Amino acid sequence: MAVAANKRSVMTLFSNPKSAYSHRARLVLMEKNITVEILDADPQDLPEDVVDLNPYGTLPTLIDRDLVLYESRVVMEYLDERFPHPPLMPVDPVSRANTRLYLWRIDYDWYRLMNLILADGKDAAKVRKQLKERLVAANAVFASKPFFMSEEFTLVDCSIAPLLWRLPQMGIELPPQAADISAYADRLFARAGFKLSLTEYEKELRG
Repeated sequence: MAVAANKRSVMTLFSNPKSAYSHRARLVLMEKNITVEILDADPQDLPEDVVDLNPYGTLPTLIDRDLVLYESRVVMEYLDERFPHPPLMPVDPVSRANTRLYLWRIDYDWYRLMNLILADGKDAAKVRKQLKERLVAANAVFASKPFFMSEEFTLVDCSIAPLLWRLPQMGIELPPQAADISAYADRLFARAGFKLSLTEYEKELRG
């Protein structure tokens, strides 16, 4: 059923309503006010379109006519280029490269630990402490500008926001010495796009 993508006249995002990876793709969609059909999907019982069109069977999966994308960072960058206003990536090559490096480091340094914590393995407590220490150590970075290393909201903020939203779920409470991160998080959570990006499950993570 590889023709399934061609039958869709509206861009479709198959999204895991519980996943930070799907959340950040949804956040980009909402920030850009893109017309899209968002379909909640269970990663343990994937829709037929995802099974047929995504060889890895992962979420999120974006279908835009003949195009199928299935890695969240790729999805985010595609959406920013496909719908350039408002821009969420810098214009010049050096700044764009730095942004991509930030995105990679967030995945490697923070998302990787988040995944281990939420998997609730035997080392979850140790990893929870490690992630908390890394966030506190980065506090000064969040003090200098309203957004992450930027005067404007970017894809990097779209990646950080879902992780910070899940801190209570991970059993992490930021201490007073991380006040700048907490203030940054409040700014992100107050954005209309962020509020629209939340699923019912995600809303319940913070009551």
